[in-house]
Amino acid sequence: MSRAGARPAGRTATVAGRVALRLIPALFIAVLFAWPVLALVRRAVNLAAASGERLGELLTRTDALALLGVTLGQAAASTVLALVAAAPIAWLYAHVGGRASVLLAVVVTVPFVLPTVVVGVAFRSLLTGPLSFLHIQSGLGAVLAAHVFINVAVVVRVVGAAWRNLDPRLLEAARTLGAGRLRATLTVVIPRLLPAIAGAAALIFLFCSTSFGVVIILGAGELRTLETEIYTQAIGYFRIPEAVVLSMVQIVVVFAALMLTRVFADPAGTGSARGGVERRRRDAAFVHGRFVRPAMWLVSVWTVVLLVGPVVVLIARSVRPTVGGEWTLAGYRALAEPVNGVTPLESLEYSLVSAAFATVIALVVGVLAAVALHRSRGVVGAIASAISLVPLGISAVTLGFGYLIVLASMPYAIAASPAIIPCVQALIAIPMVIRIMLPALESVPVRLRQAAATLGARPARVFATVDLPIVGRSMGAAAGFAFVMALGEFGASSFLARADTTTLPVLIGSALNRPGAANLATAMAASVVLVAATTLAVLVVEAFRPRSEVPLR
Repeated sequence: MSRAGARPAGRTATVAGRVALRLIPALFIAVLFAWPVLALVRRAVNLAAASGERLGELLTRTDALALLGVTLGQAAASTVLALVAAAPIAWLYAHVGGRASVLLAVVVTVPFVLPTVVVGVAFRSLLTGPLSFLHIQSGLGAVLAAHVFINVAVVVRVVGAAWRNLDPRLLEAARTLGAGRLRATLTVVIPRLLPAIAGAAALIFLFCSTSFGVVIILGAGELRTLETEIYTQAIGYFRIPEAVVLSMVQIVVVFAALMLTRVFADPAGTGSARGGVERRRRDAAFVHGRFVRPAMWLVSVWTVVLLVGPVVVLIARSVRPTVGGEWTLAGYRALAEPVNGVTPLESLEYSLVSAAFATVIALVVGVLAAVALHRSRGVVGAIASAISLVPLGISAVTLGFGYLIVLASMPYAIAASPAIIPCVQALIAIPMVIRIMLPALESVPVRLRQAAATLGARPARVFATVDLPIVGRSMGAAAGFAFVMALGEFGASSFLARADTTTLPVLIGSALNRPGAANLATAMAASVVLVAATTLAVLVVEAFRPRSEVPLR
């Protein structure tokens, strides 16, 4: 009787576990994502109905088609420039190993995970300092340069990973048949990298089409995109129907870009993998090539100029805020002085604590979602996987404004809860956790799970004893990426921040909007502190990152 009673109880526990596995991520996304977006749409529909305005009139009034053209144009230009600028760095990343590979990974990843407000400050410093002769201190040129700086990592980590996985025997066979190095690369390597290149391009296009912080800081009002116009209509003029119409147009763009990323999914899997010994042999032969060492030095210099240069200029400007001015540590001393009622050091402390809580939430929800997606198959699994990416590309302005509408109807204790910002930050980081954990879970041999289940282990114990030891490093990398993304989140947090919940990126944005050299110095110094924290987090990520590549965003 006891065994018979135990089996139904075990089956009930298993069914309950499977339901919870799917229900927890679904509820989190429904409450933190779907609810505010739908609330915003509902408010806009009600206001439009009350005023008797139609959709066409709103689209015409907001000049939506022109804004869409500018948004798509700058995103396409940013994508092309990023691919061109990152191509030699991806080549270098594909052929170096050891500590050089880790160092290069850190250098290219830090710009990608830096808060966009910090990137804006860095390029403002660069374009008003060493590159002031270019006369592109703001506008389209400055935005394109910043987008290239940010998205080099996407090309390097996606295309470089695919390049690493190519079987070197294919290139050797072409060389044996008489093809030169250039011809062998064009006819053998490039065709096999096209899926990876297309996948990286789709991701960059997605990120640039929803760029907010960079355009706000460097566009200087001259460059109007869908994202910035949503902010202007919603916050500047409080025209909710207009803002929501533009948000709907942008959501269509986001879904189109997400579909492109799905078409070119798993680009790192291109080609045939090679063993570790063969890879070391190929790389050793490559490095000792006649023209390779000079080329590697040239690419290394290009990498430093492109990715390290803006950060170095930012550090210099933090101690010399104005061109030709005196060297001073006033900006760093001001970190203990209040800006809008809170000091930068207090904001840094809150940012670190908030990012830590967001990491825990993102890891729990993201791992549960990854496990559920791993066990799902067919159309349902494909749809769920696509939905899991939507928070990554949705407008942070749209999301933040939706939160304001939802929280306005809530009791003050809930609306003012310090848990809101960590939950919002976690929502942005969850897609990254899922994208890292899915390949890791798929790498676990099925026979090990089956053996554990045959011996009587329940699914939870199978995961703890079989999956977790194998995917542990990937989970560490996922936690690190979630932390740096939460630490740098700016868009939605700028809507929700209060005096006691102001994150450091939001405070930097506030300091930039205040006149005076002292506020500029404070923003520069706070940006340097955030760069240091982000770099340290990326170093930790690289220490935990598994040997195989993990995808970006």
